[in-house]
Amino acid sequence: MFIDQVDIYLKAGDGGNGLVAYRREKYVPMGGPAGGDGGNGADIIFEVDEGLRTLMDFRYQRHFKAQRGQNGMSANAHGKNSEPLVLKVPPGTVIKRKDTEETLADLTQHGARAVVAKGGRGGRGNSRFATSRNPAPDFAENGEPGEEFEVIMELKLMADVGLVGFPSVGKSTMLSAVSKAKPKIGNYPFTTIKPNLGVVATRDGRSFVMADLPGLIEGASEGTGLGHQFLRHVERTKVIVHVIDISGTEGRDPVEDYRTIRNEMALYNENLIQRPEVIVLNKVDLVSDEAVFDRFEKAVGEDSEIFRISAATHQNLDELLYRVADLLEETDAAEDIPENTDERVVYRHEKDRDAFAITRDDDGAYVVSGASIERIFKMTDFNRDAAVRRFARQMRTMGIDDALRDRGIEAGDTVRILGGEFEFVE
Repeated sequence: MFIDQVDIYLKAGDGGNGLVAYRREKYVPMGGPAGGDGGNGADIIFEVDEGLRTLMDFRYQRHFKAQRGQNGMSANAHGKNSEPLVLKVPPGTVIKRKDTEETLADLTQHGARAVVAKGGRGGRGNSRFATSRNPAPDFAENGEPGEEFEVIMELKLMADVGLVGFPSVGKSTMLSAVSKAKPKIGNYPFTTIKPNLGVVATRDGRSFVMADLPGLIEGASEGTGLGHQFLRHVERTKVIVHVIDISGTEGRDPVEDYRTIRNEMALYNENLIQRPEVIVLNKVDLVSDEAVFDRFEKAVGEDSEIFRISAATHQNLDELLYRVADLLEETDAAEDIPENTDERVVYRHEKDRDAFAITRDDDGAYVVSGASIERIFKMTDFNRDAAVRRFARQMRTMGIDDALRDRGIEAGDTVRILGGEFEFVE
């Protein structure tokens, strides 16, 4: 089964917790702090495997949770970092955050990698907080939470040439005639409901990959029929071969078919109609009136490259393939394909990491939210008084106390952060 779009949930590994421990050695009755740091949580990495052709593996398993780091140990022993969770995807996979639609990775080449969800760093053990004023701290950090969100995975086929056209115009027949691909062929709409790929070899020794894509209908740019499934794959192609049923045996006007599809492509992405295009008038063996060709060629313009073929009888196929191969040699890549990378393709630009917001609940409690304060909250061990005092200092440093006063908070009022409740004290 061909699957080209799925939604999945990712949870990178949390960092391991730091440890509160002290040296306990013979003849050293007042040993110093010896709590080790926690290990880093596992990243979630996507890697291209050229042997894959579909996102089928992600249809039935849609939740991926990476391992957390090992907790810190005594004697200042560092917890073990977790190995990354590597998910294999086919070439042409685009990964976007579902909530923001931000593109996190665009993976096209075999072996290309991208860290999509970053694991949390390990919490620091108590020995990391020792100072001259507090040589034996009795608190440590919890591990930082790993990133957690849903992503949309889209597959855009990596083909040199895309066959476009209305349903049942002969695209599948043409692909089967020029390659060893065996697409399903039938005389009814939407015979092709998934893209088919074939390697085409010309008689002069050149070769390229051709894709037979699901047929378009009017409204495809808005998702009607198989529109978005079709148009997503066209974006990667360098040359477009526009197949027209010139015989009109399906009861449609060839000129209107051409204009309709060009319009839908422009509505979806204006760049598509700027691609090199060859117009193929198929089923010429069923046409006896030369005026049919003259009318079409006059309507679309003299500058258009038009080939008259019959995919069924192989008429003029060689001449068409030679011209397509020439265009590929003259044409740059359809999109700027990113090189192999071990980093994110898109970097997140945060205007202010310490930004926070204050709202009021129905019961009058003040609710503080924000990525930075929530991260600090999760990394604080509230079972230890020293850690609680440190958290209070961090809130003051970030300006949250002053902001609460500006909102009218008074001593004894409730403050909430991620479900935890505190009493505001001056």
